[in-house]
Amino acid sequence: MQWRAFVLGLVLLRLGLHGVLWIVFGLGPSMGFYQRFPLSFGFQRLRGPDGPESPASGPAGRPGTPGGPSGPSWLQPQVPGAAAGRRRAPRRPGPDVCGPGHWGYVLGGRGRGRDEYEKRYSGAFPPQLRAQMRDLARGMFVFGYDNYMAHAFPEDELNPIHCRGRGPDRGDPSNLNINDVLGNYSLTLVDALDTLAIMGNSSEFQKAVKLVINTVSFDKDSTVQVFEATIRVLGSLLSAHRIITDSKQPFGDMTIKDYDNELLHMAHDLAVRLLPAFENTRTGIPYPRVNLKTGVPPDSNNETCTAGAGSLLVEFGILSRLLGDSTFEWVARRAVKALWNLRSNDTGLLGNVVNIQTGHWVGKQSGLGAGLDSFYEYLLKSYILFGEKEDLEMFNAVYKSIQNYLRRGREACNEGEGDPPLYVNVNMSSGQLMNTWIDSLQAFFPGLQVLIGDVEDAICLHAFYYAIWKRYGALPERYNWQLQAPDVLFYPLRPELVESTYLLYQATKNPFYLHVGMDILQSLEKYTKVKCGYATLHHVIDKSKEDRMESFFLSETCKYLYLLFDEENPVHKSGTRYMFTTEGHIVSVDAHLRESPWKEFFSEEGGRDPVGKSGHRPRPHELKVINSSSNCNRVPDERRYSLPLKSVYMRQIDQMVGLI
Repeated sequence: MQWRAFVLGLVLLRLGLHGVLWIVFGLGPSMGFYQRFPLSFGFQRLRGPDGPESPASGPAGRPGTPGGPSGPSWLQPQVPGAAAGRRRAPRRPGPDVCGPGHWGYVLGGRGRGRDEYEKRYSGAFPPQLRAQMRDLARGMFVFGYDNYMAHAFPEDELNPIHCRGRGPDRGDPSNLNINDVLGNYSLTLVDALDTLAIMGNSSEFQKAVKLVINTVSFDKDSTVQVFEATIRVLGSLLSAHRIITDSKQPFGDMTIKDYDNELLHMAHDLAVRLLPAFENTRTGIPYPRVNLKTGVPPDSNNETCTAGAGSLLVEFGILSRLLGDSTFEWVARRAVKALWNLRSNDTGLLGNVVNIQTGHWVGKQSGLGAGLDSFYEYLLKSYILFGEKEDLEMFNAVYKSIQNYLRRGREACNEGEGDPPLYVNVNMSSGQLMNTWIDSLQAFFPGLQVLIGDVEDAICLHAFYYAIWKRYGALPERYNWQLQAPDVLFYPLRPELVESTYLLYQATKNPFYLHVGMDILQSLEKYTKVKCGYATLHHVIDKSKEDRMESFFLSETCKYLYLLFDEENPVHKSGTRYMFTTEGHIVSVDAHLRESPWKEFFSEEGGRDPVGKSGHRPRPHELKVINSSSNCNRVPDERRYSLPLKSVYMRQIDQMVGLI
């Protein structure tokens, strides 16, 4: 009798322990997703495609084996061609989809009743609250900018905790995390110029431009990354120049007295100093770094990432077309085509690291994040700006490959059986899963999908990243979707989620995205604000900080937050079509940038371009006799969709990151 009581006691103790774990940690069984993907303390890690089997998910020990449910469909290999017809026109919702009951259900969670979420997320975002959030976003920028000017200028960055400046690490040239970005050219000031204009601060914009003209020089013994110098510095100089010389002056009077195109001349000077990166490479793919005084360092690395080498076309193309000099666009376009020609014949995918001399892929991971992200982005944005058909053809081809091999989960975004869609990292040649993490840079992709009208998919993917933000109050640099935990824990104030939130709001006008922006804004204020600015989160869980405020915080994060809440901004009301570079610099889309007298000569001599036309580099005498003609194809009208976040999908996403 005693042993029965003892056994019964053990059973009750175990049940009680499970109940506590369920309540405190959300580790008990639950509906939907977890029925197919149970968690346990003894979670086994997934091995690589050539390693041991994937973790068991049932008593039989193998996914799909009778006796236990399979793992999530994200772990399963994609069937080639299965997603070929996946892209379709986004559907408009029925009249009752966005009613109060819908929003009450969307983000429901443990301990939160339906009424609470309905009250928080349904209905319009009050104008007073919107103005308050806009002013908070502006105040965030001003606090960071003013402290940079007071404590760090003319150095490149602000150390916001100790209230002092930061420049290149001269003592440790191998410190690429710092030296790739900081060139001893007042980076934060330069990067923030167009944000000042967008916020309507004409006096500070004019003051900042004069400071840049009078104090910034690129004749420095600084070895910088070509990509970072291009998107942060070259792009900002070109954007500010266009703002100053815009005859319409939509942001207020941003003109500079006696301005003589100094910013354009500075951009030209910088670009010339970057050109040696494109010389002496067998493939035409540039070296990753140059010294601004001496050119490519003797010990330069022959390996570069696809995004770094293939995301220069927007800035170099704008410069070429403003100057009437094809050189810069030609070298950038040659690099894009060289990378494109190295894509896999089987999958159409590209790797993330390539040897610029041999053309061999050193890194064969294909994904949406670091190493590849802006390559995709600039294929589309180059077409939008310049109207070159081959850019759109390349983008459409790679987007199809992404859908076929990277996109996992159910076919329909918001309906059907299976796991919600997710884009994973795969081997470029085989399409096989390489790991089970995503990185925070991938949060840009919903915004890119908005630009091509794939709004419904963008809504679903954005919801995944926002659910992670809700859990940590930030996006960890890497998040392991199998283990449901961060792999890399820091958050350097990145803008990608904010950017996608802003673009999705512009596409849908759904007030949900204003609530998302408010969540992000309040998290930044709560967790990252320090004595003299906003600091990188070293650890998204314990919220410890690093003493660094990267320049993109002012040029992108604050800008997108401000624009999200400033409905009356000239960006939205002026009638001018604008596009943002990968660093968030604003560029007007107009006929002048689509005029290219050297268009037919862009392909390499003796080679073939992506659409099969042979060509060669233009010679100066040839350019003189070519008649300029406008290629101003009409940019498609902005399409707005009032698409909802489907409640079933959001509930599954919330479950996945442990919010329920």
